[in-house]
Amino acid sequence: MKVLSIQSAVAYGHVGNSAAVFPLQRIGVEVIPVHTVNFSNHTGYGAWRGPLIDPSDVAAVLTGVEERGVFPQVDVVLSGYQGGVGIGDVIVDAVRRVKAANPSAVYACDPVMGNAKSGCFVAPEIPDLLRDRVVPVADIITPNQFELGYLTGTEPTTLESTLASVDAARALGPSTVLVTSVERPDREQGTVEVLVADDAGAWIVRTPMLPFKANGSGDVTAALFTAHYRSTGDAKAALERTVSSVFDLIETTYRSGERELKLVESQEAFANPRLQFTAERVR
Repeated sequence: MKVLSIQSAVAYGHVGNSAAVFPLQRIGVEVIPVHTVNFSNHTGYGAWRGPLIDPSDVAAVLTGVEERGVFPQVDVVLSGYQGGVGIGDVIVDAVRRVKAANPSAVYACDPVMGNAKSGCFVAPEIPDLLRDRVVPVADIITPNQFELGYLTGTEPTTLESTLASVDAARALGPSTVLVTSVERPDREQGTVEVLVADDAGAWIVRTPMLPFKANGSGDVTAALFTAHYRSTGDAKAALERTVSSVFDLIETTYRSGERELKLVESQEAFANPRLQFTAERVR
């Protein structure tokens, strides 16, 4: 499998491509990383250095990759945080060109906008860009519950309302929707859930909630789920493998007492997940 991953990059820590590339490589996926920023660290620190890469330069890198004859071999285009409208247009154009070269390729979009605790933390024009121009061309989207509501103009809280919001998201274009950070009121105390739906049905899996904010864990989740789903076509199995790996990654990081994801230390969890969580069919 070849994944063209168009995301941010940081020198220190693990977000964007700096979070997604190694786990994908560890499970045997060839990754072609194209960076949209090259920062010293993620912006959660409040201070960082380095350039936001101009969309024309990102487009030039993509054209160079295309000129090497690689696009017909690309199975997945993966994107995450989009810093501005220009980069969204570049990604959508790259998806079009990859699919023209390989009609079986899929586009997986992590529509990063914010979360329930912080609210929307992207530029004001980004949610409209994602909803109106990017998500409609995606095959897979991986929003958190907050982002799902923002995309669809709904308020997913219960299982039923979250499934209805997923249906609204699928009506925009994507056939597969993975929803992270699902916190329905009737769930078991101290847990969090992840839900996936595709043409075959819908499944939900519950894990303990760790008291820890792990920047980049969503990027790892989107990457691993997309790769597992692409290779198996089985949403339930892809969900279980992904959640197993990411939970162990977050737990290892939490126990380390450090802020940045312990990607290298957790590599065995990517390659050979314990499969300690079982997804329940909900539709």
